[in-house]
Amino acid sequence: MYELKTSASFDSAHFLAGYQGKCANLHGHHWQIEVIIKGDSLQENGQQRGMLLDFGDLKKAVRDLADSFDHALIYEAHTLKAKTIEALTEEHFRLIPVPFRPTAENFAKYFFEALQMLPIYQVTVWETPDNCAVYRHE
Repeated sequence: MYELKTSASFDSAHFLAGYQGKCANLHGHHWQIEVIIKGDSLQENGQQRGMLLDFGDLKKAVRDLADSFDHALIYEAHTLKAKTIEALTEEHFRLIPVPFRPTAENFAKYFFEALQMLPIYQVTVWETPDNCAVYRHE
């Protein structure tokens, strides 16, 4: 079995609506996404002969995904008042509503599903240097 691993990072703000604790407040993270792809065999022909996948293609897919969340306020849809969204939009803040509570666990699954065009095996999302969530294909 062959594995390739790459990572990318982004900075964003979020909060956990309905949570009793510090994370209920708006705060930011330097998120790190680590992606592992797996395969039984390498490509046999062409430019990518001897490769599971070109690292450039893998890195681009992961980097593009990370960049799409960079420097934004990520929030669970329907948890901010319309007035709040309107005010932040008028101030030209970048807002990204997601259909889930923006936890590391949910991001790991979301990124895993977003990268289905790859032979994806595992996604790890680091919320802090010491804390991460993992979602993998079993």
